Amino acid sequence: MSVSSSASPNPGYSAASAREWWGLAVLMLPTLLLALDMTVLHLAAPHLSADLKPTSVQLLWILDIYGFLIAGFLITMGSLGDRIGRRRLLLFGALAFGLASILAALATSASQLIAARALLGIAGATLMPSTLSLIRNMFQLDHERTLAITLWMTSFIVGSAIGPLVGGLMLEFFWWGSVFLLAVPVMLLLLLVGPWLLPEFRDPQAGRLDIPSALLCVCTFLLLIYGLKDMAREGPALLNILPLLAGLAVGWLFVRRQRGLADPMFDLSLFQRRAFSVSVGAILMTILALSGAWLLIFQYLQGVAGLSALQAGIFMLPAAIVQTGASLLVPRMSRWLPPATFVSGGMLLAVSGFVCVALVGEGDRLFLLLLGSVVLGVGVMPMLILGTDLVVSAVPPEKAGSAAATSETAAELGMALGIALIGSLGATVYRQHMLVSLPSGLSESQRIVASDTIGGALGLIAELPAQLAAPVTISMQQAFTAAVHINAWVAAGIMLLTACLTAWLLRRVQLGASSH
Repeated sequence: MSVSSSASPNPGYSAASAREWWGLAVLMLPTLLLALDMTVLHLAAPHLSADLKPTSVQLLWILDIYGFLIAGFLITMGSLGDRIGRRRLLLFGALAFGLASILAALATSASQLIAARALLGIAGATLMPSTLSLIRNMFQLDHERTLAITLWMTSFIVGSAIGPLVGGLMLEFFWWGSVFLLAVPVMLLLLLVGPWLLPEFRDPQAGRLDIPSALLCVCTFLLLIYGLKDMAREGPALLNILPLLAGLAVGWLFVRRQRGLADPMFDLSLFQRRAFSVSVGAILMTILALSGAWLLIFQYLQGVAGLSALQAGIFMLPAAIVQTGASLLVPRMSRWLPPATFVSGGMLLAVSGFVCVALVGEGDRLFLLLLGSVVLGVGVMPMLILGTDLVVSAVPPEKAGSAAATSETAAELGMALGIALIGSLGATVYRQHMLVSLPSGLSESQRIVASDTIGGALGLIAELPAQLAAPVTISMQQAFTAAVHINAWVAAGIMLLTACLTAWLLRRVQLGASSH
């Protein structure tokens, strides 16, 4: 495999001007907003539940449909951007996202909010691949593109970190719908300055979007994500395995159709490029390991350590600050270290972070949790930044939209798999521990509620007399700590395996031009 090194200038390419760097700042805004939007709604859920009074099924759809449709439409929107123009798709998506945000904020029923969240998901699927593919086209020099992707990824980190803080403050002073209105000024600014600062790019050889391929692609990922999320919630069962099997079957039809088309919607030959295919797989596995453990860390802080959502957000700020600082060092270090060494070394560091989380005990629980979170955040940065860079730089510029969408889809699938597989394992450990450790004196229904989720246990504890509440609390803390331990060990194993495979498969790859 022969690719150019990032340590030397790219022949025939020019350095980015001030316009491109200002354009990058504009592209970071929707990325920050999408990351923030992923966290604030969970904080607002109790408030909107009190106001709209959704059923339990409706509340699940309010929370889930946004992610379902983003994952389902990413590949289709990335391919559409290659055909009609990435700036045009980005600006159309920004307009749709802003309008849908207003509809969500003003919703007066659960059904209206579900519909608005669905529109937000479809519009959101246009934003991430468009921003990343535009970065691929705007920054031609390897080291500039790596820095641009680093800053783009940093905006996502910052959005995730400040989500609990911003959401907590908004809910402190305003109604639940205010969390959706955060998007309106951001999208308005993007619409005003985007046409001036952002250039237009498209694939000149691309034909029309193949509608049957688009429908097959959307159905594939909707079925897969739905099945995985349902499995995470209900455990393995025939009803949630059927969507997974259906998703795989529809996916097979999609792949078969792409191979038979002269101008496929998604070019499967991209996966013949080692830098592309290995990086996509490594991103999926990294997010899988992270999401399965990260989910329980925030629940641990609130359920076991007794912190509020705002306090948990403040507690995790040091990890986010260190992670942001570490991300800004990645471009400089990538000039001196080959991707295989840098990425796999970071993953090994992340393994030690998982080990810290797995060793959380009674007396040192918060210190080790904070330390593990910091080390984890630092360790995965090379993979998330350089892996994304390798994905988009391993393909020709005209295919950047499809490549960016593939990277984002891998992350979405990794998150769903992590929650479904590792999260379900942790839930099983928690349930089994609770069933054998709960004190006598509880009814069968109370035992079931306490053993189902940590939220159910906390709700039950608040209603019990003191002589029963204390032992149930101890059982809950011990059971959830055991669940955190098993999730962290499994995640550490997945990260270790991914580090070894990445070190081997990327050993001849350098950042730079596309190659086979």
